[in-house]
Amino acid sequence: MIRKATPEDSKYIIPLMMEAIGTIAYELSGTTNRDETMRILEQFYKQSDNRLSWKNSMVWLQEDVPVGYALAYAGYKLVELDRPLEERLSTLQGNPVQLIKETEGEEYYLDSLAVDSSQRGLGIGTKLMKAFELEAAQFGFSIASLLVNVANTRAKQLYEAQGYTADGKIITIAGEDYEHMVKKVQ
Repeated sequence: MIRKATPEDSKYIIPLMMEAIGTIAYELSGTTNRDETMRILEQFYKQSDNRLSWKNSMVWLQEDVPVGYALAYAGYKLVELDRPLEERLSTLQGNPVQLIKETEGEEYYLDSLAVDSSQRGLGIGTKLMKAFELEAAQFGFSIASLLVNVANTRAKQLYEAQGYTADGKIITIAGEDYEHMVKKVQ
């Protein structure tokens, strides 16, 4: 069953988020320490005004426990949602920081999605993708978008099988290349 996330889901979501976004987590946290990064991500997740917020997430429950999540938001909100992260990083580094723009304003963007390893292969990821696309359409968007690591050909094939196509944009984040993929939704 899918439901909107809550702040209390953080203990389940943050490990999944770390797995989903990989090295980007360290860039967003401003540290290379895994425990510290998880603590910082959890702080942002529990807040309501940034890209990592529980307010932007939905979870898949198995026996009332979140075992998968999808984090998505309107592309036009990205600058606003990134501001708290950028302010923290700017203070930490002592100079202005601007995060890489991952999406366009007219898109509904899937920032990250992950399913617990014990639950993979059961269609949970596909159900979360469908819920994300439905949410995009309900919010009036005609385009759903996501990024896929160019080295992850398996993930790209899964997205292509669900109707996503690469639009030719390559974005480098945390030293890794990501391909921008889009799908029309209605």
